[in-house]
Amino acid sequence: MTINTRGTFVVSKACIPYLKEAKNPHILTISPPLGMGGDPKVNWFARVGTGYVLAKYGMTLVTHGMSKELEDYGIGCNTLWPRTAIATAAVQNLLGGDSTMNASRTPEIMADSAYIILTSNSRLTTDGFFIDDHVLASTGVTDMTKYRCSPNLREDQLMLDFMC
Repeated sequence: MTINTRGTFVVSKACIPYLKEAKNPHILTISPPLGMGGDPKVNWFARVGTGYVLAKYGMTLVTHGMSKELEDYGIGCNTLWPRTAIATAAVQNLLGGDSTMNASRTPEIMADSAYIILTSNSRLTTDGFFIDDHVLASTGVTDMTKYRCSPNLREDQLMLDFMC
């Protein structure tokens, strides 16, 4: 809670004076969608830990609240979350090793999605809870093959993120 939720709040607040002066200001938080999707029969609180889920969801709530607070300044506040596992050191070392890495997408999918959000009109793109491949699809990118760590896997063989 101190790093994820509080950090999102404190760092965002510290940036607001500078964002008010920007031409197209955005705050983009890497946190799950407000609806907390997924299969209601799967208790992902138990799967990944209540503390972690609360901290990440707290980031989403901070972003949602700031979107209304900062609306008059044209500061877009949104979240972005991956639909599948992303090949990171945490996935490799803590969440499944090589088998999970092979069933993941590369970090570039998040980077490309973030770029689309951050270059959009901040007055029109705010209070959004985006999923990476949905962002890309909205711009016409529907072939996600280049983002697969293992190109031989089909999309339905990728590991879904625990909150999707």
